[in-house]
Formats: sequence, C-alpha cells, structure tokens
Amino acid sequence: MNTSLIKNQPETLEAVIIRFVGDSGDGMQLTGTQFSDTSAMFGNDIATFPNYPAEIRAPQGSLYGVSGFQVHIGSVEISTPGDEVDLLVAMNPAGLKTNLHAVKPGHTIIVDTDAFTRKNLEKAQYETNPLEDGSLSNYRIIEVAMTSLTKEALKSVEGLDNKTITRTKNMFALGMVYWMYNRSPEHTISFFNKKFKSSPSIIEANTKVLNTGYYFAETLELIPNAYTISPAKMPSGTYRIIMGNTATAWGFLAAAEKAGLELFLGSYPITPASDILHELVKHRHFGVKSLQAEDEIAGITSAIGAAFAGDLAITTTSGPGLALKGEAIGLAMMIELPLVIVNVQRGGPSTGLPTKTEQSDLLQALYGRNGESPVIVIAASTPANCFDYAFQAAKLSLEHMTPVILLTDGYIANGSAPWKIKSVNEMPEIKHKIIKEASEDWHPYDRDEDSLARNWAVPGTPGLEHRVGGLEKDRISGNVSYVPENHEYMTKKRAEKVKRVQNYIPELKTEFANEGDLLVVGWGGTYGSLHSAVKHMNENGHKNIGYAHFNYINPLPKNTEAVLKRFKKIVVCELNSGQFVKVLKMNFDGLNLTQFNKIQGLPFGNQELEEKFKQLLK
Repeated sequence: MNTSLIKNQPETLEAVIIRFVGDSGDGMQLTGTQFSDTSAMFGNDIATFPNYPAEIRAPQGSLYGVSGFQVHIGSVEISTPGDEVDLLVAMNPAGLKTNLHAVKPGHTIIVDTDAFTRKNLEKAQYETNPLEDGSLSNYRIIEVAMTSLTKEALKSVEGLDNKTITRTKNMFALGMVYWMYNRSPEHTISFFNKKFKSSPSIIEANTKVLNTGYYFAETLELIPNAYTISPAKMPSGTYRIIMGNTATAWGFLAAAEKAGLELFLGSYPITPASDILHELVKHRHFGVKSLQAEDEIAGITSAIGAAFAGDLAITTTSGPGLALKGEAIGLAMMIELPLVIVNVQRGGPSTGLPTKTEQSDLLQALYGRNGESPVIVIAASTPANCFDYAFQAAKLSLEHMTPVILLTDGYIANGSAPWKIKSVNEMPEIKHKIIKEASEDWHPYDRDEDSLARNWAVPGTPGLEHRVGGLEKDRISGNVSYVPENHEYMTKKRAEKVKRVQNYIPELKTEFANEGDLLVVGWGGTYGSLHSAVKHMNENGHKNIGYAHFNYINPLPKNTEAVLKRFKKIVVCELNSGQFVKVLKMNFDGLNLTQFNKIQGLPFGNQELEEKFKQLLK
C-alpha cells in the first residue's frame, strides 16, 4: 500500500459519488445496486448510472469490456449521478485506466492487486504497473489482494468451485465500502437469503466474503474512520428505489387499472427497452396480456389489434425498432385508435451504441412516417417520473384516440432514484371513449366537439359494426373514400386533434428565474444534469439564469413562445446534434437561440454545462 497512515475522526459529508468498475463478469451492477438499495433504506437521496459494455461478454480484461456502476448518495437533493468521483473501486487494470480521469485529485481508489498481472496490464495497454511507477501519486491508493483474501475466507465452505469462489470477490469490495460509509451489510445479507434460498452454500459464501471485506476495512489503518452521510429531507411517505424501465411498466399498470381496461403489450426485445417487457410479464395477476413477437412489426400490429378490441395497448422499442414500426404507427393514426409506443432511446444510427444513451430519435418520433402523420409525443425526464409519463401517455392516448410516442432514454431507463409510492386513487381520472350501445344516428367517426376525439366502438357490440383500415375513410361513415376534398378534410382534422391536446396539458414553467439574460432549455432525460447545473450557478450568484424543461413535445405547451421571449438568450442543450432546437426554430421566429450538444453516449456533466453557460453570459 502506498498511502500514509491515517487516524482521522469520522467525517460528516453532504454527498458522495462512488463508482464500481470491472469486467462484465465481476458483478459491478449487482454491487452498485446493493449499495444503492442499502443507502435508500438508510434514507439518502440517490441517483445512479449503470454503464454497460455493448458485448454480452467482452474479452476479459479488455478496455472495451469494462462494466461500471456509479451511485451518488447524499443528505441533500440529488438529481444527477454526478461528475467527478470521490471513490473508485477498480477490480482490474482496464477498469482503472478507463475511469481514472473521473476521480478527484487526492481522493480514494481501491484496487484488487491480484488482478494487476502482467497479462492484464498488457490487455489494458499499460507499459508499466501504475501501482509501482508513481503515476497515481495524486490519489489515495488502497491496495487490497481481494481475490486472495476471498479464497482464504472461503476455505472452509464446501461445495464451491474455484470460479464461484472468485466471483464473490465483488462482495469483498462491497463490504469495504459499506464500512467506509457507515452502511450496514444486513440488507444485502437478506438479499442473499432470498435470491439464493435454494443454494445454501452460495448464501454462506457471499455472506462470509461480505463480512470479511467489512471487517478488513475496519481493521485496516490506511482507511479513514467511516464517513457519515445523514438521511435526506424528503416529503413524508413510503419510498422505494426504482429504475426508469420499471417505473414505466408500473405507470402502465396504474393507467390500465384507472381506466378499467386490460393491458396488452406486444413487443420485440431490444436494448435498452427489454426490461419493460420483462417487468410486465410478471404481472399477469393484474390482467396483463403480453406477447413477445417475432419482430418489431408483429409487436406493434398485435398491439393495434388489441386496441381495436378495447384494450389499453402498448408496444416498446428503441430507435431501430421505431423505424420498423413507422408504417404501423401511421395505420393506428389513420384508424384513430389509442396506442402507446415507448421508445427508450440509445446511441445510433443503426445498431450504434446499444448500451449508451442519446436523444437522437426526436425528429424520427415527430416526422418518421409517410404522409401527414401527426401523433402526440411526450418525454419522461427522470427514472421516477417515468411512472407519471407512462400514465400520462396512456391517458392522452385513450382520451384523444390517437397514438402517443413516449420517449425515454438509456440514461433514465437504467438509472434509478427514490420514488414515493403512489396509490391509484391519487392518480387523475382517465375517461376512455368506449361506447356500449349505438344511438339511432351513431357513426364511427362522430367526434367530441372540444377534443375532436372519435368514439371507440369495440367489435362485437351490437349495432356498432363499422369499417376500419389504412385507406382514407369518409369523415362520417368510415367507409373508404377517394374524394379529394374529404382526404384534405380528414388530414387537417387529425392534425387539429393533436394540436388541441395543448388544452389538456400543463403550461410551460421556468425554474430559478422567470426572465433574464439566459434561459437554459432541455427536454427528456437531460433534466437532472441541467437542473443541477443551473441550480449551482444560481446558488453562486447567477440569478439571471432560468431553466425550462419540456416534457410535452407535440404539441408544445401553448405558452411556449411567451416564456421563451422573456429571456435575451436561449441555449438548448441536447444529447444529439440539435434536433429540438430545429423544432423551436420551425415553430417560432425572432428568438435568440443557440445550442449545446453532446453525442458521446454519455450524459452531460455539470462542469461542462456551467462552463458553457458562463461563456454565454459574457
């Protein structure tokens, strides 16, 4: 070990950022999740960021095979996983090399020295051992032979092969971090007992290694006494830590119950959206019907069939799948059936960066169909509010009889945060358009005067027989019509129906300032980073900066132009090359719009945002 003896007293921290990194088989996601869950049980506010390699099992020890999990916990409001890391736990040289840049100078790195072999150093493209050549002198390095100590701890446990023994070393690291940050291992031990109840030897091995790491850290004089991070002050209620994809699935469950309809999911698995399918499959007891289709087109067309039959119908995908679903979305729009399409955006185009985040599907969601095909487009902005916007997507689709595209992204879908558990009774009412019987003058395309939504006649209801399809239809009867004036009428009517959704969504609000020199604009999953950066600048005296975040993209809130014109400059920040700024320019004239874009498969960092905002204020 190459750090000096430390005898510090316990130190109270407001927040800390920890990153666990190693091979994709080292269990970093499990390690990070357990630390996050334990901290949530303690009452800390939390934000997490899992970072996966694209390959299912990349070559061991390779730079591109590193898997990471970052967690930001605090006694204060936490809205982002954070930028610079206070503690890095690196299980191999590749993990150290690819993540060293993120560690604050003077802060702590824990390494498994057993992994720093000549072979692994070569795979990580190190010419010399960084633990010996002085290149890490700016950091506090804690060298631990984790693999050897794990094997020593499990000598007495029977029924374990060498591979299983080695795989538990992540629990040794977790035990050390639990001691450092005053966390109890009991929650994780309970997890072992439930997860591996049919394998007592696995329970014993993981528990023993976890405790060994914990007590090793306690007796290791080179680690400071445990830090203290108090529980956060949050509104009273029952909370759980929740991932964005799980929250999305639960939002649809709540919407189906509130609407009194059965839920149907027709989908084809695709990263990073598959976990919504996995979650909903678990809930057949709630009346969920799920179909894992043979391809994306079959997934959405099965959902259209379910919508025709009177279900709350959804389909889930990512960017490549949204492209394949385009014609069927147009069909649902043409028939005027309720349908929710979830697009969990990832880096593109084509296969692109399937495990990384991006916001580059916005224009596809708005315009990626043939003909005039307007649909409602909304976007969630945090892991927790994926629940609310899934519910809202279902509500808007059912009440306005048109498809809704719900945009999330890999950052918030795989990230997690505390979520205050809601009762269905707290959720707003959903008034679907299903009619039970026909009046004498009933027609399938009779419309509500205010929303222009047509009624929903479920097949098999006597007297409500009607014709649907992808051909243009008569404005009243629904029969096929090639009359030119009718086609123009129906095209405008479908567009006006979407436009009138403005009357049913919240107006745009700004945070920190209602007018001033600079307005920061974001949409979707960039909320945490942008909000945190503007808040920090506001706290440091920049009171002339406001922040506006868009969750409703089509239609835009009806006061959008008035809000934007209250600021001298506007910077639109996106994880793409500038798609939303194009939308604003198309809709509004005379705005001083600039843009700040990042296309690296990574979220914005607070420091880079603040530097940009300060530059614009000069």
